[in-house]
Amino acid sequence: MSDENGEGGESDNGEDGPEYETDFREHPEAYRVGRGEEGVFKVEPYKSELLPSWGYADRRTADEGGEAIYEKFREYRENGEFVGMDMARKYLQMGYTRAMRYARYPGGQKYEDGEEREPKHWADHDKREAALVYDVWWKRVEGDETYQRAKERHREQYG
Repeated sequence: MSDENGEGGESDNGEDGPEYETDFREHPEAYRVGRGEEGVFKVEPYKSELLPSWGYADRRTADEGGEAIYEKFREYRENGEFVGMDMARKYLQMGYTRAMRYARYPGGQKYEDGEEREPKHWADHDKREAALVYDVWWKRVEGDETYQRAKERHREQYG
């Protein structure tokens, strides 16, 4: 369960408790840069703007989703919205990690009877292709100098 600062993990199905009451566009100071995909299903209004584009069924879905999310990233960057940029990065990262889990584990099930399963080389080739697409977009955002400066500035200002 996440706390009010966007920390904590979510379940894979997005059922991670009540939504935040904070509008992070209006109150970016309330956002804390977390690890990985933390807060991805909670931080509004960005969740509502990004989630509809996100999908990883196959390469085509990932191509469309990755491009749409990257366009939102560019929009947030142009508007100086670090929280939006970071959330776009999280959705791209999540596209990679979720698709890769399904690529390596039949049905995306990493655990069976409480034990971690041995990953398959490629249990689902469509999901592997989707993961590789998201990886390109994710690295593009991670390497963006404006994003990196904004992330450092946000951490310095707000923690």
